[in-house]
Amino acid sequence: MTEFEEIRPYLVHEVSQAANKLATDNDFIEVLNKFYPNTELRDQALQHLTKITSIDEFQADLIVPVLQGIQKSTTDGLSFSAMEQFSKEENYLIISNHRDIILDPAFLNLIMHENGLPKTEVAIGDNLLIYDWIKKLVRLNRCFIVNRNLGIREQLSASKKLSSYIRHTVTEKGENVWIAQREGRTKNGDDQMQPALLKMLLMSGGKNMEAAIRELKIVPMAISYEIEPCIVSKVEELLKKKHNPEFTKSQADDLRSMANGILNPKGRVHFGFGNPVNSKLHELCEGKKNNEVLQSVVEYINKRIYFNYKLWPNNYIAYDLLYRTNKYTKQYSSAELLRFKELLKSDLAQISFEEEEATQLYLEIYSNPVLNLEKTS
Repeated sequence: MTEFEEIRPYLVHEVSQAANKLATDNDFIEVLNKFYPNTELRDQALQHLTKITSIDEFQADLIVPVLQGIQKSTTDGLSFSAMEQFSKEENYLIISNHRDIILDPAFLNLIMHENGLPKTEVAIGDNLLIYDWIKKLVRLNRCFIVNRNLGIREQLSASKKLSSYIRHTVTEKGENVWIAQREGRTKNGDDQMQPALLKMLLMSGGKNMEAAIRELKIVPMAISYEIEPCIVSKVEELLKKKHNPEFTKSQADDLRSMANGILNPKGRVHFGFGNPVNSKLHELCEGKKNNEVLQSVVEYINKRIYFNYKLWPNNYIAYDLLYRTNKYTKQYSSAELLRFKELLKSDLAQISFEEEEATQLYLEIYSNPVLNLEKTS
């Protein structure tokens, strides 16, 4: 594992030291206070942290209870579909849309844990590793690091290493891997896989593209939140970029998004697993050149995500409001329409831009998944 030392999660012999350092980090303790308002329970958690000796123990004893608490306090239920295709004897590369920085992969791991399936390692961008305690926390929580904003030569080297690590984890290490279909979260609700991601994954696969893809056992997955927990910050970011193309997010913006995603209401949350790429891979590859295979696989993953995305009444309401139609009125009630309008009004009051253009983007975020499903029909 020396080759991957800079990006991999902690190894067994590194866990105890990292956990002890985390337990005495004042910034981490301050964050922990938000999840353990009872100081006695918090101190018990910190004391337990000093005794942790493995990542399995860290996740089962500390992370899972926190996630279950977040699920109970901020959602109206966490559901999933088509999980029966997973085998406990196999490992998979799960590629999904990406809506929330922390909870997309965290809730996935909770689902896997509660269903007795192999653990899942998670890709996380180094732009989020703002503080030393975050670096320790994510590496204790089965995350591996995606290095970004590098020079051309450094980026090529980092991509090759990342590709090799993902393939090694799925085929040799015996764990699942989750990675988002694009760099960063989808801001406008239009989930699109970046072809560059598949190119990166294939850097480690040899010359036979079909064999290289098959080995990874890719499963597309769609994540849908009934209420977008970060929609205010997403609309503001889109408008800031529209009015100032040079705008870039600050570290404070990333921290705020992480906090909002965890703490804000999400309504119902659904994870929909699509048919594995391998089930159609020969058909996607047959008689095609490499660049055509690449595009076919990307389109297949996109369509599986669109098809398995759980559409809520809010999505249909936003579509009808945006396009001024009654096309989907059978998909929601008058009470649900009223609740959405109240949510819209409340969220827009927090956005410091002209109401009309903010409303347009807001409704697009909720309605684009409906448009994407229409494309697959």
